[in-house]
Amino acid sequence: MTLQMSHTSPLRLGLMAAGAFAAFAAPALAQEAATTMDKGDTTFMLVSTILVLLMILPGLALFYGGLVRTKNMLSVLIQCTMITALVMVIWVFYGYSFAFGGSDSAFWGGTGKLFLAGVTSASEAETFTEGVMIPEYIFIAFQMTFACITPALIVGAFAERIRFSAIMLFTALWVTIVYFPVAHMVWDVNGLLFKMGALDFAGGTVVHINAGIAGLIGAIMVGKRTGFGRDMMAPHSMTLTMVGAALLWFGWFGFNAGSNLEANAGAALAMINTFTATAGAILAWTVIETLHRGKASLLGAVSGIIAGLVAVTPAAGFAGPVGAIALGAVSSGVCYYFVAVVKNKFGYDDTADVFGIHGVGGIVGALGTAVVNMPGLGGAGGEDYAVGSQFVIQASAVGITILWCGILSFILFKIVDMALGLRVSVEDERQGLDLASHGEAAYHD
Repeated sequence: MTLQMSHTSPLRLGLMAAGAFAAFAAPALAQEAATTMDKGDTTFMLVSTILVLLMILPGLALFYGGLVRTKNMLSVLIQCTMITALVMVIWVFYGYSFAFGGSDSAFWGGTGKLFLAGVTSASEAETFTEGVMIPEYIFIAFQMTFACITPALIVGAFAERIRFSAIMLFTALWVTIVYFPVAHMVWDVNGLLFKMGALDFAGGTVVHINAGIAGLIGAIMVGKRTGFGRDMMAPHSMTLTMVGAALLWFGWFGFNAGSNLEANAGAALAMINTFTATAGAILAWTVIETLHRGKASLLGAVSGIIAGLVAVTPAAGFAGPVGAIALGAVSSGVCYYFVAVVKNKFGYDDTADVFGIHGVGGIVGALGTAVVNMPGLGGAGGEDYAVGSQFVIQASAVGITILWCGILSFILFKIVDMALGLRVSVEDERQGLDLASHGEAAYHD
C-alpha cells in the first residue's frame, strides 16, 4: 500500500507558495498518481535522523552532565539514555499513531497506526514537492527522535534530586498526554494549530516551549536542591559541557534542515540560518554578560549557542540569514535576563536553565517567526503577507501550548509524586545520585 502525507489543503498550498512550510502531517492513502522516491532525499533524511539522535546521545547528555556536580554526572547520562530508549518503544507501540495516525481530530491522531499497523517497506510519505516521496519508515524514525529529545530536555530542570523511577514514569505519561497531542496539533494537517496557520518549522512550540514549561513546573514541584543558595553548585566540567554544546549544534542541522524533508534550497536555507542565528546569539550573550558582569564566560557562550538554536528552530525555513542573526541576538538578550535576573528574583532552582533558555527562547522564536518571515527582512512570506495577523496566530499557538503543557504537566507530576515520590531522600542527595541511585561513580581517585 502506498502512503503519503496529506498536504493538499488551501492553507498548505498557500504556505507552499509563500516558501516551503516544513511542518509535518500524517500519512494518508495516496491518490492514483505517479510518484517518485528520490534517493537523494532519502539519504538526506537518513542522515538528518541520525544527527538528531546525536543531539541526545551524547550531545545533550554531556551538556547536562558537565553542568551538574561530579557526584551526579552518571545520573544525568543514564536518565537521557533511558528516556531515549523508553520513548522509542512507546513511539512504535502507539506514539506515532497518537500523533500522526490519520484521525480527523484536531487534538490527536487516533489509533489507526498502533504498533505501526499498515506500515511496510513499501509505504511512502510525501515531501513538500508534489509526487516526491520518502519511505514512511524514515518519517517515523525522524519524528521519533523529536519525541525522544523533548522529555530528555526536561531532565535538566530538576537534575541532582529527582528519583530515577519518577522521571521514567513521568516521561511515559508526559509524552502520551502532552507531547503527542501537541505534535498532532502543530504538525498534522488536521491539527488545531496547523489549521489556525501557526508556523513552526522544526519544533519551537512542540519541543522547546513544551520542554521549558514542563521543566519549570517540575523544578518548582520537586523543589530546590539541598543547600541551594548556600553550597557551591558550579558545573563540574565546562569542558564536557562545551563538547555537549558543540554536538548539539552539529546535530541541530539534522533537526532544522531535516525538517524540510527534501535535500533542496529549503534545507539549505534552514542550514544557513542554523549557522547565523546561533552566531548572533553567542555574540549577543557574551556582550551582554561582559557589560553586566565584567567578564565573558564559556558558560555564557554555550548558553548563547543553545539560545540561538532554540530561537531559530521554528523560523529556520522562513527567515533570511540576516533576520536569523537578529532573532538569535534578541533571544539571547531575553534568555539572559530570565537566567540572570528572573530566576534569582523568584528563587526557583532550574538546574540547567531549561525554562530560561528552552522555554523562553522557544517563545521568542515562535513569536519572532511572524516578524522574520516578512519579505522586507528577507523572509519567505509572500507579497500579501500580514505580519500583524500572523503574530496574533503565533501568540495564540504559544498560549495554547503553555496552557496545555503547564496544566497537564502539573497534574502528571502530582500523580507521579503520589505514586512514587518525586524526590530522593536528603541523605541520597548529599551522597549523590550516581552512587545512591545507580551504584556507580563517574570518576575515581
